[in-house]
Amino acid sequence: MKRRDFVKRMGAGALVAGTLAGCSAQQQAAKGSAGGAARSFHWKMVTTWPKNFPGMGTAVNKLVALIDEMSAGRLAIKVYGAGELVPAFEVFDAVSSGTAEMGHGAAYYWKGKSEAAQFFSTVPFGLTAQEMNAWLYYGGGMELWQELYEPFGLLPVAAGNTGVQMGGWFNREINSPQDLKGLKMRIPGLGGEVLRRLGGTPVNLPGGEIFTSLQSGTIDATEWVGPYNDLAFGLHKAAKYYYYPGWHEPGTTLECLINRQAFTELPKDLQAVVTTACKAINLDLLSEFTARNNAALHQLVTRHKVELRSFPPEVLKELKGVADKVVAELAGRDPVAKRILDSFQQFRDQVVAWDEISERAYLNARGRGMDQA
Repeated sequence: MKRRDFVKRMGAGALVAGTLAGCSAQQQAAKGSAGGAARSFHWKMVTTWPKNFPGMGTAVNKLVALIDEMSAGRLAIKVYGAGELVPAFEVFDAVSSGTAEMGHGAAYYWKGKSEAAQFFSTVPFGLTAQEMNAWLYYGGGMELWQELYEPFGLLPVAAGNTGVQMGGWFNREINSPQDLKGLKMRIPGLGGEVLRRLGGTPVNLPGGEIFTSLQSGTIDATEWVGPYNDLAFGLHKAAKYYYYPGWHEPGTTLECLINRQAFTELPKDLQAVVTTACKAINLDLLSEFTARNNAALHQLVTRHKVELRSFPPEVLKELKGVADKVVAELAGRDPVAKRILDSFQQFRDQVVAWDEISERAYLNARGRGMDQA
């Protein structure tokens, strides 16, 4: 055999051996990261929303599809809409007990478990979606949220935001704070307590029950989300006046609840898949609402002849004054809530100073439409 042929064959053999060694190393790494050879997991997710409901319901579908794709099918999750496996307002307990490994909802639904939880959904006249995400991810909010849910065996992560909501649907005009007295309104969380202080009656209903309650007169008014979701529910068929702004929900964070034990049983790479996918959906859902709300509002006003109204300044002033008292009183009776509120308000004060010379200044300069540019 000629020397050069021998060298070529040896080189080829070394290449094959190196490739096989590399493949073996990758396989071993995969086994190590997976906690076993290609182990798969099957989870259940329960939600507070009707299954496949536009926006929030479809965001859940996107989330589980993304987890399936990112995990190469090693983590498969079956979605159960509100009422399919458990009622909408039993999602927290279902995930805490392990009946389901994941849930999707909003933290203000669980104020019966912990009043402080409401700070992680939204605060009346509080943070916008962009500000809320900044507080959670870079202002210490996420650590406080996880600490609050730890006794329940839950890991919370942000998984969607509605942006600034609408003020709601009313079958009476709201011209002064007096018009809120005696009003039966579906409104959850801290906003509901503000309404109570002004003489109204807050009613906590899951989304699937809102239309029939409003149409039948069980309630006089309701807030839900915004034009995109409100149109999907047909709320314009049950109420005449559509008010803005959503003083009670300026940037509502939606949460993915994860059973802590189930999460710790996942290998590290799948844990990263779950949390990263939730973060992606947190952005995606806010983007979808921003893209679709205006077209839906145009349809409501032009086709369905909805009367779009703004809350009078005196009403908003009264609402804000009461909201500040409600939040302060909650912090005063709950040391945990006080720690969370202190962090929330400190971050708000810092970000508002920046917003004044960035977001607000720019929006004022831009004006109402690009035609003024």
